[in-house]
Amino acid sequence: MTSPKKKENHPLLKITGLHIEGQSDDAWIPIVKGVDLTLDRGQVLGLIGESGAGKSTIGLAAMGYAQPGCRITAGEIWFDGVDLRELRRRERRSFRGVRIAYVAQSAAASFNPAHKLIDQFSEIPVEHGVHSRADAEADAIDLFTRLQMPSPETIGYRYPHQVSGGQLQRAMTAMALSCRPDLIIFDEPTTALDVTTQIEVLATIRDIVEQFNTAAIYITHDLAVVAQMADKIIVLRYGEIVEAANTRIMLSDPREDYTKSLWAVRSFKKTAAAPEPEPVPLCKVEHVTAAYGDEPVLHDISFEIHKGHTVAVVGESGSGKSTAARVITGLLPPLKGQVLYKGDPLPPDYRHRTKDQLRQVQMIYQMADTALNPRQHIRDIIGRPLAFYLGMRGAKKEARIRELLDLIELEPDAFIGRLPGELSGGQKQRICIARALAAEPEFIICDEVTSALDQLVAEGILRLLDRLQQELSLAFMFITHDLATVKAIADEVIVMLQGEIVEQGSKISIFSPPHPEYTELLLSSVPEMDPDWLDKTLEERKHLSIKSADQ
Repeated sequence: MTSPKKKENHPLLKITGLHIEGQSDDAWIPIVKGVDLTLDRGQVLGLIGESGAGKSTIGLAAMGYAQPGCRITAGEIWFDGVDLRELRRRERRSFRGVRIAYVAQSAAASFNPAHKLIDQFSEIPVEHGVHSRADAEADAIDLFTRLQMPSPETIGYRYPHQVSGGQLQRAMTAMALSCRPDLIIFDEPTTALDVTTQIEVLATIRDIVEQFNTAAIYITHDLAVVAQMADKIIVLRYGEIVEAANTRIMLSDPREDYTKSLWAVRSFKKTAAAPEPEPVPLCKVEHVTAAYGDEPVLHDISFEIHKGHTVAVVGESGSGKSTAARVITGLLPPLKGQVLYKGDPLPPDYRHRTKDQLRQVQMIYQMADTALNPRQHIRDIIGRPLAFYLGMRGAKKEARIRELLDLIELEPDAFIGRLPGELSGGQKQRICIARALAAEPEFIICDEVTSALDQLVAEGILRLLDRLQQELSLAFMFITHDLATVKAIADEVIVMLQGEIVEQGSKISIFSPPHPEYTELLLSSVPEMDPDWLDKTLEERKHLSIKSADQ
């Protein structure tokens, strides 16, 4: 075998003239068009841009990897002086996980549900001879501690479904660090984290990069987050570089109009005031206490949601937000208390509810990737609730599917025959909205529906939900850790901590000082477009004594 070319006096990573194509039907279309970048040891490069800009595709290419359905057609990828494109597949794979690691956005879809976290952490360092099994387990505990994981000595012995989304994301970050790689690609690593936990994880990532002189590519749609992490930023659109500069220069003086439009995003505010509350709320949670096994999660919580209103539920990972939704939908029967719908008690277990009771309360999940069956076409995904709840068949069902696609602003002829894998993240989330609407509910629970989306796409989803609420008089329970989203779309706000309601009231009252200490902590944890914000916040945080719900 001919030895691969090697460069001396090189940056850690140098990509030149990168072209990548993706397959669509029988044709190949360009998705990355001549990208150049360099990265030195200990340096963090931020890649930003809207959905479909090519951020993740470029991040994976830095490992010499192209996703299924994609191919690298031109360019050089030099890692530590070796051209990865010249290596055989087996040689390239020997770099991955050891010298180059990848932290994916969707932790839930990345773990094997049949194996404990500690086993999945230990696999790569043991297989590559970096650690013995005992040393790998000890290292896992050390990294879990650094990443602010609860009960770091024992959490590794849980299965993925037994931890929260935020905890799972941190476990995946720990796995990426297990071999102390030279380069880590972070693909939206804090998307699933609440703002208070995000601060600790960002600080830990930055400390590890500095401590081990590790380079990182930080892919994100959150401009305020990239401001804290990156030494330089590349703005991408349609697979091309729009602008590249030092972070402070980019933030203070962006040159290109597109970059300026990203900086100015999140202008949306709810278009109309909520209607006057009716005497009987649409949904009422009365003194609910709930647990998973012997572990109490909700403690005597009560709140109500009225027709045409949006109630935002905020709090840290593990505070009980999604558990409250599971109780309402009947997925988790409460130990005490009840849920009323239009004044009538709902059976605590969904299996005992009538078809009409099930129809009235629908849910849209955080990760559209895992919420949609990858083998079903859009026609079948939207058509199933039409048949199940409303008994629609044939031409009538087909016509309604097309109406729903129009309603969510997707052209029916272009999307009805596609599979989920052929859609962008924002398009998938719109399909999830259409599926919920197909049941013709009055009440929809939105569980972090914009957290996985870039800010431009997220704003489009919020505008869509607002329009649908006005047209259909829908009530929303909006679970989120994004306080910007709360300010944009909520009428009322519920703040939760460790399974209890700390504060609830109108949006104006919740966001107006003085605040309870925990609400103040949440509000102060929202990143700002200031590269020094994280350092200032960590310094201020030393003087606060709030205990994280996630710990």
